[in-house]
Amino acid sequence: MSFVSEFKAFAMKGNVVDLAVGVIIGAAFGKIVDSIVADLIMPIVGAIFGGLDFSQFFIVLKDIPPGVPETLADLKKAGVPVFAWGSFLTIALNFLILAFIIFIMVKQINRLKREEAAAPAAAPAEPPEEVVLLRQIRDSLSK
Repeated sequence: MSFVSEFKAFAMKGNVVDLAVGVIIGAAFGKIVDSIVADLIMPIVGAIFGGLDFSQFFIVLKDIPPGVPETLADLKKAGVPVFAWGSFLTIALNFLILAFIIFIMVKQINRLKREEAAAPAAAPAEPPEEVVLLRQIRDSLSK
């Protein structure tokens, strides 16, 4: 088997394709969660705590060069080392929300699987009348 045909056989296996689809959907889902946290949750949390923007909370670890504005983006751009704990807090909140949503989804999928497994099997259908008659004839002949 050549290298190309072996790779093709590997890439077309169901598990690899399922994994690829899962990664793509997961990346898109991650962007949705990022937006929920950044655009919906953190503004509310910031308003509760007096209009604070957590992504701008940082500690400068070295002296700031003259003329560099004291915003996180400008300090990073100038190469000033910063301890950006506010950004970390936002990303950690993203993770917690994403993990909670995935937990709820897996829990629901498992519940559906349990219900499907516990559902009683349908009663077998009545055999056609000809089959019943043939069985009666067979039983009568065997006596």
